[in-house]
Amino acid sequence: MRRLARPKPLFVILSVMALIALIAIGQCLRLFERAWFNLHTLWQPLSSQAIGLDQYRVEVEARVIDGLNDDVSALTYDPVRHSLFTVTNKNAELVELSLEGKILRRIALIGFGDPEAVEFISADTYVITDERQQRLIKVHLEQDTAFLDAADAEQMTLGVHMSGNKGFEGLAYDSVGKRLFVAKERDPMLIYEVHGFPHFNPEKSYAVHVINNPKRDAGMFVRDLSSLQYDERSGHLLALSDESGLILELDVDGRPLSTLSLNKGRQGLQKRVPQAEGIAMDDDGTLYLVSEPNLFYVFKKPAQN
Repeated sequence: MRRLARPKPLFVILSVMALIALIAIGQCLRLFERAWFNLHTLWQPLSSQAIGLDQYRVEVEARVIDGLNDDVSALTYDPVRHSLFTVTNKNAELVELSLEGKILRRIALIGFGDPEAVEFISADTYVITDERQQRLIKVHLEQDTAFLDAADAEQMTLGVHMSGNKGFEGLAYDSVGKRLFVAKERDPMLIYEVHGFPHFNPEKSYAVHVINNPKRDAGMFVRDLSSLQYDERSGHLLALSDESGLILELDVDGRPLSTLSLNKGRQGLQKRVPQAEGIAMDDDGTLYLVSEPNLFYVFKKPAQN
């Protein structure tokens, strides 16, 4: 039997060096794009429709969410209940929070695997992601709901770019366009648009369409995606990056418009946000953020005189 030749040490070393160089080039390009964006915004007037994230200032910083032992992940605002929802994934729970970051109730999640994101869709209706299996699970939540079982829920699996634990990290919903935005954390970092799920009339036939734009997403000068938020008023998408310590505002074509930094000394922060996991925006434009380990933040834009 003929044995396969082992790769020569020099070849292995050169291959590793080439891989490191490619990664370094990618990081440098993102840094260059971010620097160019910052320089560009100094002289380019902000669009009247832009949210203007750079104007936001922190009002609640690193408030501990008392009563949780597991790290929180993701955040969504419920305009009907006027509260927030997050998920934990070790001992899987859906947790309702007040706008001050206090626990209102906890709902056990059964069979959800690795829940990583939650998004409000309509009254009593939410979508929860299972990161590793890339499932989108539609759930209904009543006032007396004590637990949710994935086996009883309508769900779909995308099964695209499967790569271990780098799955679906964020959700955002456009109630007018009926689009569900799904963020893949990285490797590759992508934002999908899902049309046709969650649908509202299961008795009628429907088709699910998944759209992505790798060229657009490559223009985001961040290293990962942790959470998404869709702003109905402007039609803009907010993308949170934990590794870059940044919230990025994207217009309808995916072009960056403004940023909110999560680093010490920026936006009034006394310390860097340690591990940003979820963002949400209420009807007044107030931004809420959660970070591991179970920290709660509120950012507001000062009133215009």
